[in-house]
Amino acid sequence: MIKILRYTEYLYLAVAVASIYKIAELWSVDPKETYIFIFFAVVSIAMFLFRRKYRKRFEQRKKENQ
Repeated sequence: MIKILRYTEYLYLAVAVASIYKIAELWSVDPKETYIFIFFAVVSIAMFLFRRKYRKRFEQRKKENQ
């Protein structure tokens, strides 16, 4: 289960990187269109940090219980 949580963390990072790439690509063409990708990038990075913190806490509790 912990391996799955670790992979989902990096999936959020992949979405953030793809969004940042799309922002850089569209910024000069139509800046209004990039706002949704800015939102996705910020939310993806926040979710990465949240899931990472949650997973580490879960691992720590598991070690303490053993």
